[in-house]
Amino acid sequence: MPTYTITELAREFDITPRAIRFYEDQGLISPKREGTGGRTRVYSARERTRLKLTLRGKRLGLSLSEIKSLVDMYESPRDSVPQLNRFLTVLAQHRDALEQQREDIEVTLAELAAHEAACRKLLERATAPKKGETKSETRRETRREPGKPPARSRKAA
Repeated sequence: MPTYTITELAREFDITPRAIRFYEDQGLISPKREGTGGRTRVYSARERTRLKLTLRGKRLGLSLSEIKSLVDMYESPRDSVPQLNRFLTVLAQHRDALEQQREDIEVTLAELAAHEAACRKLLERATAPKKGETKSETRRETRREPGKPPARSRKAA
């Protein structure tokens, strides 16, 4: 049966050894310990699969407790009806949460668009020439420092 080191798994799954140790601390994987004082972790094919399922759950956005419950079910037979029903329940709950997030994002984007439109209108009004003024006079007026009188036109001199 093949075994893996923490470095091999970290490289294979493009994660840090610290992440693998974290998943071990959370009870998602439990490698054998070998060497002096059990300092060397040895991962079996079973632990590699559990890590793979954990990372897949993270990509789906599941919480660690949801992942642990699903990964623990991995130990039971694959055609287990309770396992499949639980997985469908977790997926449905996650889908509902994502749909709600999408709805919230769409509402927020609509609010942002309304604020942008209102700001553009205000900016347009603020920079539009006033009655009897030319565009160049308006531009000059908007560029002057606050508290300073408008610059004299060369034509007036």
